[in-house]
Amino acid sequence: MIRVGISGANGTMGRLTIGAIEAVDDLTIGGLYAPGRDDQDVLGYSASGDPAALSGCDVVIELTNPSAADENVPRWRESGADVLIGTSGYTVERVDALRDAWSGLTSRCLVVPNFSVGAVLMMRFAELAAPHFESVEIVEMHHHDKPDAPSGTALHTASRMAAARKHGAHNRGTEIVAGSLGGDVEGIPVHSLRHHGAKAHQEVIFGTVGQYLTVRHDTTDYACFAPGVILSLREIGSLDPGVTVGLESLFGI
Repeated sequence: MIRVGISGANGTMGRLTIGAIEAVDDLTIGGLYAPGRDDQDVLGYSASGDPAALSGCDVVIELTNPSAADENVPRWRESGADVLIGTSGYTVERVDALRDAWSGLTSRCLVVPNFSVGAVLMMRFAELAAPHFESVEIVEMHHHDKPDAPSGTALHTASRMAAARKHGAHNRGTEIVAGSLGGDVEGIPVHSLRHHGAKAHQEVIFGTVGQYLTVRHDTTDYACFAPGVILSLREIGSLDPGVTVGLESLFGI
């Protein structure tokens, strides 16, 4: 039985993780941490504002925001637990810092920008297409109160495509209004939309002479993340020590 600690237990993903763990028989909830709260009821469990509530867990899943995760992750690392980071917005620089921090340790850290199988395949398809088109841009849309932009999925997609591309950044003209051509992630333009009614959506648009290709993924229900969360919690212990990025590492793609 794998004891799982949940950091950010009172959020949307924290609650989803609780429900997903309850539905299987090889994982159990070892503790719930809700920063700034104490003895908060979360789906019938008591979430503590004290990080010590996760002591003794085999795996800690970090589901807060990037700034809170920067403070929390060293605690979980020092405890000796394996750490699963599902926090959005983890940049290349943050991941590099994690690799340095985990150097020489026997525990594992798995950073998952998106727990959806469909999103993982979308990123892989985009990576495969990247060398064959002169221009590419990412448009991602999320719910209006998502605190970070661009999303972790967009950052990871851009990083994978940048490594695979044969073409440099294309000439996109001059901005008359600052920001109108989007942000730049490793030479890939990224546009972030935040809307009421949206969940999680991303399209990657490729262009070359006489044609364009769109690769798109839409989340219609957050339940699509549950299988990826469970897979990650089960399999993180089989990874090599140190830092691994992406759910795709568990699929072999």
